[in-house]
Amino acid sequence: MKAGLAALALGASLALTTPTASAGELASGCWNTGRWYCENVYGAPVYQSRYGGEIVGYMYTTTSWFECRTDYGDYVGGPHPNRWLWTQADNGKWGYMRDIDVYSETDPLPTCPA
Repeated sequence: MKAGLAALALGASLALTTPTASAGELASGCWNTGRWYCENVYGAPVYQSRYGGEIVGYMYTTTSWFECRTDYGDYVGGPHPNRWLWTQADNGKWGYMRDIDVYSETDPLPTCPA
């Protein structure tokens, strides 16, 4: 009975979590080949604003390109707690991805213009 309840509790907790990149999973830094590429979480949301809000699209690739980074957004945790990355979602809409959804170190990206 206890084993069944423990398995049920574990299953419920797994169902309620969403994947994010953790510090232990960080890959090497983002790289530039004319565009900046980083490794990211599959299905990561892209938001209209660096303050969250409306989701404008998703990234269904795990290697995506990014234009720049900003450290002046809503708190999202992780190694860069206020960092958001400007990118284009897979549906073509522009927006910001949370840094916690990126496995690669994002320090190499240029800073977004103010």
